[in-house]
Amino acid sequence: MCTVSAEQSVKNGNTQGKGLNTGIIYLLAIPYLLITGMGILWYVKFRKKNTDQVFNISE
Repeated sequence: MCTVSAEQSVKNGNTQGKGLNTGIIYLLAIPYLLITGMGILWYVKFRKKNTDQVFNISE
């Protein structure tokens, strides 16, 4: 769907343009959310492992 067609359909009351925009936002956001989640999980595991090593060395 070209830009002009999408704009005209929104002006005429058609909701396909809104659906198209929502789909684009969804496709753009998913990779960032997945990478952020993986980074948080990696950080928590690394921090837990690192904390356990520090306690074992000081005993």
